[in-house]
Amino acid sequence: MADYALDRIKAPVALELAGFESTFRDLMRSKVPLLDWITRYIVRRKGKQIRPMLVHLAARCYGDCGERTRRAAALVELLHTATLVHDDVVDGAPLRRGFWSVNALWKNKIAVLIGDYLLSRGLLLALEHRDYTILHLTSDAVKRMSEGELLQIEKARRLDITEEVYFRIIAAKTASLMATCCAVGVASVLPEEADPRIENARQFGEVLGIVFQMRDDLLDFEGHRTGKAPLADIKEKKLTLPLIHALGKASFWERRKVIGMIKNNPERTENINYIVQFIEESGGIHYALQTMQSKVEEGKALLNSFPEGDARLSLQDLLAFAANRDH
Repeated sequence: MADYALDRIKAPVALELAGFESTFRDLMRSKVPLLDWITRYIVRRKGKQIRPMLVHLAARCYGDCGERTRRAAALVELLHTATLVHDDVVDGAPLRRGFWSVNALWKNKIAVLIGDYLLSRGLLLALEHRDYTILHLTSDAVKRMSEGELLQIEKARRLDITEEVYFRIIAAKTASLMATCCAVGVASVLPEEADPRIENARQFGEVLGIVFQMRDDLLDFEGHRTGKAPLADIKEKKLTLPLIHALGKASFWERRKVIGMIKNNPERTENINYIVQFIEESGGIHYALQTMQSKVEEGKALLNSFPEGDARLSLQDLLAFAANRDH
């Protein structure tokens, strides 16, 4: 069902995405046999390609997708793939989308070098064609993603995340790249670098990314997250909105008890069951659902300034898909 929904969403730019995939495969090729072997492995196991689709849909709202749009999508996807390879090294993850990760097959040193290669390949792509606005937007996203990851690590150690910090983390770590997808898509078809429509698109993309992450956090409680065990966030000492809200309503002693469980034995079954019950009784999941829905409405309001058409409808459907997906 999810794949069908995405096929329908990408329909306005299906031909452009086919051309993008050919361009992306060419960009991943190398004359170094080991590098070429690994990049081909990565390309064969690509995900749903939501980010290239987002670039092209945003571009289509304001013009025809051309070579510059395709390059923008390729740059974003190269940087995204590089961050995924590096993330798997940091997390020690053996799997990526149900397949062996690069670090699991070729060890950490090679995985880090592959990530570096992909990052530099993307930067050179932009520089070779003087796509400076697009390069600036994507470089800012990489910076924000790193800041968000480090902020989350810091807060996981101290377990003092507030709702405001939670949104700072997911806006930087997850939503910044989707924001960039929309911004570079629009920038690729407009002549003015400082056009306010680019910033409006960036804001919509950030809201979309926040909704994606909030739904992902809720799926963790529902036990359907792909590639991760249910309640993985608690076991990894990551505080998401349902738990943050519950802790905010708890008494000093109850909060201290739950924080102690997360700090000392987050994988213990009795502790997990207690924390889940604590969240449910505090209305944490309901609160997170309501908050996510308010973000959906915020995204819809931002879309109202986009030109009417099939591309805008697809962006609206993608927003709904982000909030309602089951994996």
